[in-house]
Amino acid sequence: MNILLLLTGLLLILAGANFLTDGSASLAQRFRVPEFIIGLTIVAMGTSAPELVVSLLSAIDGASDIAIGNVVGSNLFNTLLILGVTALLRPIPLSRNNIRRDIPMGAAVSLLLMFMLCDRWITGAPAERISRAEGAVLLLLFALFMWHSLRDAARPGTPHAAGTPPAETASAPAKPIPVWLTVVMIAGGLAGLIFGGRLFLQSATALARSLGVSESVIAITLVAGGTSLPELAASVVSAVKGRTGLALGNVVGSNIFNILFILGVSSLVSPLTPGSVSFYDTAMVTVSALLLLATAFTFRRKEIDRIEGVLFLLIYVVYIVRLVLR
Repeated sequence: MNILLLLTGLLLILAGANFLTDGSASLAQRFRVPEFIIGLTIVAMGTSAPELVVSLLSAIDGASDIAIGNVVGSNLFNTLLILGVTALLRPIPLSRNNIRRDIPMGAAVSLLLMFMLCDRWITGAPAERISRAEGAVLLLLFALFMWHSLRDAARPGTPHAAGTPPAETASAPAKPIPVWLTVVMIAGGLAGLIFGGRLFLQSATALARSLGVSESVIAITLVAGGTSLPELAASVVSAVKGRTGLALGNVVGSNIFNILFILGVSSLVSPLTPGSVSFYDTAMVTVSALLLLATAFTFRRKEIDRIEGVLFLLIYVVYIVRLVLR
């Protein structure tokens, strides 16, 4: 039964990703918005809904280490595994805005998270935690980033994301998709991703337990990975369809959304302490973000190529193996 539910969840995820990608591309075409911005906003926020639910409920229940661990694990999964797989399928070109604003912002918020969780060492605070005041700062930074991104997208003459043709010149069906159908496709795609991801996670967890796999391995591999399945599915489908702007925007946007919005909201509910989430885990998030930043300047190619994709995947595998052995 668990295997059947697992396959059902996977089918829902794939179908949801397909509808969300097509609907988002149609929205970008209709309103002449770069696909990277659609990926950064609608797709990234929608596919991060599982992380938001898990972290928010964990904060309400007082399990703040799960709230932080979920975000840390999801960001590592997003950057190293999702971008690694996507780059293997199709090299991901980077635009000037990606290099100068979006990817550096992802690295900056990762450094900020590490700083906030090291405040006992830096400021002499009684314990590491993300306080309500720090949560408010995170939410303010999120609002400023979104405002700046959307303002740049609306500015005449703003260059489109690399690898993403402008909406008026992108290949599209002869007859545009009606607005109501576009909304239905996006909403239905998000619903399929969220419910499919939840079904996949629950059935995979039950299957692992029935096989005698330890709870720690389930938490490390399935909780963070399960809540990030929507991002993986949306990015892979986007890459297969040649929509690399959506794929990159989805990952970068999700990482920023996870740290600034999800941890910001969760810490307003209850101050978050890392608990069993170690400094090594948080530092790995920063390392992965800085590695993504470094790829933007290698060999002047301005893309994440297949070799770099393999490197991302190898680092993720080494991290997971070390974490399990630890």
